[in-house]
Amino acid sequence: MEDIDAIAALQDPVRRRLYEYVAAQGREVGRNEAAEAAGVTRTLAAHHLERLTEAGLLESGSRRLTGRSGPGAGRPAKVYTRARAERAVSLPARDYRTAAELLAEAAEQAGLDAGLCAAARRRGETLRDSAAPCGSLEQAMEMLAARGYEPHLEGAEGATGAAARVVRMRNCPFHAVAERFPPLVCGMNLALLEGLLGTDGPLRARMDARPGECCVVVDDSKNNID
Repeated sequence: MEDIDAIAALQDPVRRRLYEYVAAQGREVGRNEAAEAAGVTRTLAAHHLERLTEAGLLESGSRRLTGRSGPGAGRPAKVYTRARAERAVSLPARDYRTAAELLAEAAEQAGLDAGLCAAARRRGETLRDSAAPCGSLEQAMEMLAARGYEPHLEGAEGATGAAARVVRMRNCPFHAVAERFPPLVCGMNLALLEGLLGTDGPLRARMDARPGECCVVVDDSKNNID
């Protein structure tokens, strides 16, 4: 029932816009910023942000948004981030997570990493819209977004000093199982994305774990940032 109530909280269009904005930022968001993004007043935004927090969809805290401290720095402001807890509803009730964890445990104990990765790579290839490999980071972001990875583009400095772009992903669709079996599931995820993007094109999927994000990133292999 808690998951149903939490998801039902998103039925309100303003509340949904606020949640989607906060979730997309990957950082703390203040009430003023959220209100401006959703096109509503600060008072209305504060009301809905608190409802989302009560529903367990957001987490709240306080921080001085000015970056200053000490006397004259002002009072800390309320800030919000997406909650890490997952919410899912299945009618009638299903328990796919337990099945996935049992299968992952059996595969890990049996040393089936290579076979799992091969199957994941084949599945990625079947999910690709075209036989040709993905040709650009923008196209990759569309494909990843459709799979629930929540990609975002970051710039970085390569070894030659040339600017390189990297696609990172704020969401891991396999997060719950990956937390328990990281080498197995992260390897599977990498293989899946290799198949989805193609290994003989300009893009490369590689491991580059960062707390709170997917363990895989995608870059243009012509601008290698290793």
